[in-house]
Amino acid sequence: MISEVCICGLDGETTVVLRHDGHLEAPNWHPDGYLIVNGGGRLYRLGFDDPTLDPIDTGFAVTCNNDHGISPDGKRLVISDATQTKRSCIYLLPIEGGTPEKVTSQTPSWWHGWSPDGDRLAYAAARPAGTPIGLYNCALDGSDEVCVTDAFDHVDGPDYAPDGNWIWFNGEQDGKVDLWRVRPDGNDLQQMTDDAAVNWFPHPSPNGAHVVYLAYPEGTLGHPGGLGVSLRIMPADGGDTRHLTDLFGGQGTINVPSWAPDSRQFAFVRYVS
Repeated sequence: MISEVCICGLDGETTVVLRHDGHLEAPNWHPDGYLIVNGGGRLYRLGFDDPTLDPIDTGFAVTCNNDHGISPDGKRLVISDATQTKRSCIYLLPIEGGTPEKVTSQTPSWWHGWSPDGDRLAYAAARPAGTPIGLYNCALDGSDEVCVTDAFDHVDGPDYAPDGNWIWFNGEQDGKVDLWRVRPDGNDLQQMTDDAAVNWFPHPSPNGAHVVYLAYPEGTLGHPGGLGVSLRIMPADGGDTRHLTDLFGGQGTINVPSWAPDSRQFAFVRYVS
């Protein structure tokens, strides 16, 4: 499979940064001007000026999945990995790489969002394992784990609004998947989309104006890869959605925050079979 790491503007215009013979996923955009992607259980830096894959040292963590990200100050990396725990667990390490430090004591836990003040992480988790996946957050040392909401058959993709007042996520109820937002304390739950598409992975822009997300075709189960999907954008306060681009992708396309700091473009991955 060929992976194309791309950037997309607010008008839908797309530029390919790297075309890679292999499977890459889930770009993050570092404020210093490079991307972080995962592939084959490892993480890589990808510069814009010299678009080659530069491995990041993640120590023992060699089964990293696509739920990884960058701290608000750009100094730390958060990863989700199952090397030691057999189920996905959340770890922190320096942005340049190093030995991961465990955050979540329970598994499975899949990271998706970092609070703007840098103090808390938002993630999807099953407590206990095997139960429906809900939305949780905790302090950086893993303490004070809070179930924000478990009022869904499945929750994924939680991401903080830049003012910290909302957590956006996709939630499934009775087979229908829409975008929602909720206060970090679990209050004021609001549905933000209501259409036939199967909507996943909402990401608020750094300036608080927009939310970009992935739309699967009606009837899609879960969030598979290898489908014709689309990227869409909507106002952060709700309202009409706008189509940006169609692509072959899904899982791995835009699982985690990938906005540029100036909110004028974001990164994603599409695939050529």
